Amino acid sequence: MKLRYLFPVLLILSFTSLFVGVSDIRPWELFQLTEDQAEIMRISRIPRLISIIIAGVGMSVIGLIMQQLTRNKFVSPTTAGTTDSASLGVLMAMIIIPGASPLVKIVIAFAFAMAGTLVMIRIMERLRYRDPILVALVGLMFGSIVGSATTFLALKYNLMQSVGSWLNGDFSSILKGRYEMLYISIPLILLAYLFADRFTIAGMGESFAVNLGLNYRQVMRIGLAIVALVSAVILLTVGSLPFLGLIIPNLVSLYKGDHLRSSLAHTALLGAIFVLGCDILGRIVIYPFEVPIGLVVGVLGSGIFLYLLLRRRAAHD
Repeated sequence: MKLRYLFPVLLILSFTSLFVGVSDIRPWELFQLTEDQAEIMRISRIPRLISIIIAGVGMSVIGLIMQQLTRNKFVSPTTAGTTDSASLGVLMAMIIIPGASPLVKIVIAFAFAMAGTLVMIRIMERLRYRDPILVALVGLMFGSIVGSATTFLALKYNLMQSVGSWLNGDFSSILKGRYEMLYISIPLILLAYLFADRFTIAGMGESFAVNLGLNYRQVMRIGLAIVALVSAVILLTVGSLPFLGLIIPNLVSLYKGDHLRSSLAHTALLGAIFVLGCDILGRIVIYPFEVPIGLVVGVLGSGIFLYLLLRRRAAHD
């Protein structure tokens, strides 16, 4: 699929998203909105659209980076413990510093996400059998252990309701003044594009990268820092979007290949399109109520993940 096809789809879904909701606003009324309709657009619909696009692009791109650096198609922030570690970091910030600002929470969540990702990479290096599916299962187990610790602490300190708000992704609470932290992801995504070729070389292995004169460990640290920080920002603002960073890079690789620089734009656009489509579906399936985006992405993402597993097994057979 070419970029000239993805851009129109993104624009159509973006335009549609602005007019889907409980408040009845028609497309042909766009240039003659009432004061209340204009306020709804400015405070709710437009911030929500921007959040969806940034979150979709961010999670898809960092999933691609993780798969490239680990040389494993089944590794992503949600299957390597990164998101779970970030959740634990947010909870620790709430326990230790109850009145912590969002920025402080992001810093602590980033530190935990980075630590959790590094632990998972060390576990991957020590695995005797490096089968991609086995590594993904170990990552899910590691994430479940971290998630269990988060749940235990949340129950102990009576913060379970707060934890639930970010464990399930939801755009319904996105309003003007409550989503701007997502803008932190934009320069990080641009940085990922600048380092795309270095990530590609690093993904070929340490010995190969060093022979080409690349500072392998520095590039790995930069890549993992981008992954951890974007994961923390999106988690704290939107919540968890399961399987997104796993399935989108895999779908793009089916028709675009594994070169990171050439597939980065496709991954970003397809991720935004997928999240937009899921959000619109969640808003209309039980209208006027809304299904959380985390649930819709989880259901569709798990189905696509199963398809990728079966496809890989059939290819090997």
